[in-house]
Amino acid sequence: MENTVQTGNSSSEEQIGRPTLYWRFFRRYPILPLIIVVAIIIAAVFAPLLAPHDPLVGNLSDQDRPPFWQTESPISGKEGLIKFPLGTDALGRDIFSRIIWGARFSMIIAGIVIVTGAVGGTVLGMIAGYFGGLPDEAIMRLVDLTLGVPFILVALATVVVFGASITLVISLLILFSWSGFARQVRAETLRLRTADYVLQAKISGASSARIISRHILPGVTNTVMVIASLNIGQLILTEATLSFLGVGIPKPNPAWGSMVADGRDYIGTSYWMALFPGIAIFLVSFAFNFLGDWIRDRLDPMLRQL
Repeated sequence: MENTVQTGNSSSEEQIGRPTLYWRFFRRYPILPLIIVVAIIIAAVFAPLLAPHDPLVGNLSDQDRPPFWQTESPISGKEGLIKFPLGTDALGRDIFSRIIWGARFSMIIAGIVIVTGAVGGTVLGMIAGYFGGLPDEAIMRLVDLTLGVPFILVALATVVVFGASITLVISLLILFSWSGFARQVRAETLRLRTADYVLQAKISGASSARIISRHILPGVTNTVMVIASLNIGQLILTEATLSFLGVGIPKPNPAWGSMVADGRDYIGTSYWMALFPGIAIFLVSFAFNFLGDWIRDRLDPMLRQL
């Protein structure tokens, strides 16, 4: 009788516990955003292998082809594969291949900008917060100037003068991305420079460079990681906006923003030209922002979820 009761209790606990365990697991870890981020990184790294067609070459006989689920005979070729999974654009170029190559451009640009902006902003922020005085005043006024200038207007004016190029896009994004790092790192440095271990290092005769590199930098690393993870999605969205306006990645390079811009004239008849690049922009921005929020909650003891 006791065995029967114990068995019934254990089975009921398992029935109640498994959904709760699964819910806690998916609530604790950003599974879906992580899957999206990994997929985008794989697409960016292995774009030449994953893209079934050349993203720059099209055939006018294949123009305006719908996605495979709207095609009567989507499978073609000796391999028996779907020729155009997401359809083609007005020039007969494969949308799927261009999205994959667009992921490579977006990730390369975001990676370069994040690394450069994080390093420059962190160094300037630590200098401003640790030394104070004139260096702090000069750096913070430069931060205010950067944050007060309208980025899109500057990008439009710069492209008119110098012409659109990938190098120009990266330079503009770096110029406006470091200030967020500098401001937050300065605030952390102001707090850390009065910590006991920093004061003891000063008393022991350690140089300012050693104190900053050995004591201040480890204390601001978590802040830098959080800002970087939150800014990746914003950078990709900004790059897509520039490409949409025609001042980003120059054509015919595959950029998600320019693909949406090219497809808006056909939205009534060939919706897939603008829809699928737009979905890619949304998913990547959502995934990186959600992942950044999770990293912030995990690294900040005040926000850590139990």
